[in-house]
Amino acid sequence: MAVALGIGAVRVPTADVVEVVLRRLNVGDFDVRLLDDQIVWQLRVPRGLGAAAVGAGLAICGVVLQALTRNDLADPYLLGLSSGAGVGAVTVIVLGVSFAGFVGSTAVTAAALVGSLAALLLVLVISVGRGGELPPARTVLAGVAVGQVATAYTSLIVIVDGDSHAARRVLEWTLGSVAGLRWPSALVVTVVALLGVVFFSALADHLDAFAFGETAARSLGVDVVRLRWVLLVGTAFVTAVLVAYAGAIGFVGLVVPHMVRAVVGPRHRLLLPLSALVGATLLVLADLGARTVVEGQEVPIGVVTAVIGAPFFAVLLRRSRSAT
Repeated sequence: MAVALGIGAVRVPTADVVEVVLRRLNVGDFDVRLLDDQIVWQLRVPRGLGAAAVGAGLAICGVVLQALTRNDLADPYLLGLSSGAGVGAVTVIVLGVSFAGFVGSTAVTAAALVGSLAALLLVLVISVGRGGELPPARTVLAGVAVGQVATAYTSLIVIVDGDSHAARRVLEWTLGSVAGLRWPSALVVTVVALLGVVFFSALADHLDAFAFGETAARSLGVDVVRLRWVLLVGTAFVTAVLVAYAGAIGFVGLVVPHMVRAVVGPRHRLLLPLSALVGATLLVLADLGARTVVEGQEVPIGVVTAVIGAPFFAVLLRRSRSAT
């Protein structure tokens, strides 16, 4: 992150970046240039911190959902959360309305969060069984259905409105970006991601039990129904907050768990924190690429993660086929 914070339209040596951060944290009294201080601390640090938090949060949610559904293709957007967030965001962007007294980018974020949580509620209502259980297969199918309806709504709104500027903003939002993160929003996503890492890590042994199926988990004393509710709602809430602030950034929650699992194995006590670290690193580097790969223009971070993630995932699939 220290290296990434120094790279951009204005280059700042890594040593100067470290001095700016230490000075702001009152660790030392360094003589830094005012311009470097403003660029690093006010613009790049919150963006880099937010990117790391979003990457870590998406990665751990991917780990939990893959364990919970026993599906290697599960990712944080499986429950229709990103599409639900898109409904709220697109409604504000295209129709130009305020939301809950907010205006501008704050209204977009608030509407996206509400839309994501509303999609979650709808998925849970559709998929819950008579006894209160939450079957993974039905939950996934409900998420796919809700996501398709939400996507159809956003497409219809953009086509009917016909505003090219609004359509461009919608496209940028759906591809994800951390460019708009400043200290208040960066702190929100950081706190949510850290709470997610701590919370899910505390349930690591229970997640290990799910690897052997529900029957084995029950025999180990796990309350399967209750734990599934807690984990699904927990991952959905973390994802909803991250999507609301950064848009839909693909492949992080899908690819990172496989990368880490291939190195350290399936034990969640190691898998969760290391996935958070790798996810944070990946998104910081992806954000660096997003703002430097095309001079004078920023590429959506979702494009960069797709370029990195898709070939890697193809290699993983090839290796798994060779192993079987």
